[in-house]
Amino acid sequence: MTDSSSPRDIIVHVFGRTDVGRTREHNEDAFVVADLTTMNATLQPEVREHRPGKRGSLFMVADGMGGAAAGEVASQMATEVVLEELDTRWRRTDSSDPDAFAAALRAAVETANTRIHRYALDHPENRGMGTTTTIAGILGDMLYLCQVGDSRGYLVRNGVAIQVTKDQSLVQRLIDAGELTAEEAETSERRNIILQALGPEPAVKVDVTMQQIRRGDVLVLCSDGMSGQMRTPDIARIVTEQAPDLTATCKALIDLANENGGPDNITVIAARFEGADLQLPEAAEFVGHQPYVSQVEARATMPLTAASIEQSLQDATLMEMSLVTTAESESPVAPNHEAGGKRTTVPMTEPADVVPAPRVSVAQLRLIFGGVATLVAAWLIWVYFFKG
Repeated sequence: MTDSSSPRDIIVHVFGRTDVGRTREHNEDAFVVADLTTMNATLQPEVREHRPGKRGSLFMVADGMGGAAAGEVASQMATEVVLEELDTRWRRTDSSDPDAFAAALRAAVETANTRIHRYALDHPENRGMGTTTTIAGILGDMLYLCQVGDSRGYLVRNGVAIQVTKDQSLVQRLIDAGELTAEEAETSERRNIILQALGPEPAVKVDVTMQQIRRGDVLVLCSDGMSGQMRTPDIARIVTEQAPDLTATCKALIDLANENGGPDNITVIAARFEGADLQLPEAAEFVGHQPYVSQVEARATMPLTAASIEQSLQDATLMEMSLVTTAESESPVAPNHEAGGKRTTVPMTEPADVVPAPRVSVAQLRLIFGGVATLVAAWLIWVYFFKG
């Protein structure tokens, strides 16, 4: 994992496309491609080929459900809220820490869930509305994925496509339990039952995973209107045959889904990564569903050295600064849908039931975390010099 504090010679080529399919009358899917440094969320040439800046890049697919109007509203709200939250909580901060980026992605998805859920409560005609989503955030040479539902992400490397997300669906749970094979799941009557979506419930569990990007990798995000109508090798074949034209790649993938029936809306984003600062693929490197591990957690498994002690002190200092900034900037605010309100920090109950959380001053936070940092440093030094 490389340092992501400054731009590198990494080039992103990206394109996205959506199609209503052969059966549906309305398109309930939505997608967004954005350069988070400039907050340009278009498919203009400057985004279709760009060097990710200090804030990285975002690709997102959302597959709405709950009826034509409700599903369309949910998927559109999801893309808008995620962009809004990343603009506020990530792009406008001074942090370029990968862990902070992953946390911002997760928080943005959770806020989108809250907004959609509350919107449905305020609009009874849209009860049950929701949307799946697969989000890819690029920072440096790392890919961070946030998954809710059964939209998917694939990484095509050296002509082979591998699914890097895991469906939150009933058939996937049965596969994990050994009660169903992947081949049986493709024709199962229960294949359309998902376990999570943004909106139906007050809270959602976001599956956050990570993958290191290599030179020549192609990332494909899609709704189940595409993945449900083709096999994984078909994706690899089309990406390889159409390379390096991503516009043609997206069109060919949608065309194949329609040729196989097109029973649902179809959305796809394809992104290729190039540049001298990306390493070439390694034969033994793992590619697949890889749960996110923070840098602090990764260092916990490293041998204890003087450098690791120094890094632990830096981590403690960064944690103190982060919590102080949060205490100074956040206050409990209920969401305002019409005005695009901020993320709520109050419990999901009636206002009369809300009990204000205890306030902690900035001075108290500094004192607490200063003491913690000192104790951690002393313990690490004692272990290293007297126990090692």
